[in-house]
Amino acid sequence: MIDQISQYVAGVFIIIGSAFCLLAAIGVLRFPDLYTRMHAATKAGPVGAGFVLLAIAVASLDASVAMRALAGIGFLILTAPVAAHLLARAAYSAGYQPSEATKVNDLSSESTRNRSI
Repeated sequence: MIDQISQYVAGVFIIIGSAFCLLAAIGVLRFPDLYTRMHAATKAGPVGAGFVLLAIAVASLDASVAMRALAGIGFLILTAPVAAHLLARAAYSAGYQPSEATKVNDLSSESTRNRSI
């Protein structure tokens, strides 16, 4: 009985995770510049992968597999924002400018000069 319930719960988690991964892929394809594409990939991608890892933890019914899956989720949550921030700073330092639709650019020299403290 518990085995069947865990299989259904894992199936729901896999569907949710694959939907988030699909949204991340659509965002990477549709957004106009590197920064917004990176935002889609580093927000929805780890959430989708986290749900898939959670499905693995639920479906396995094994404590060691569940702990490794939860450690993977924690690793994704901790490293994805840091990696996105470092990649965005490196891209901006290399001269890659945001798209014309970007309204606020906190790193530009004009916005730092006009900022009131």
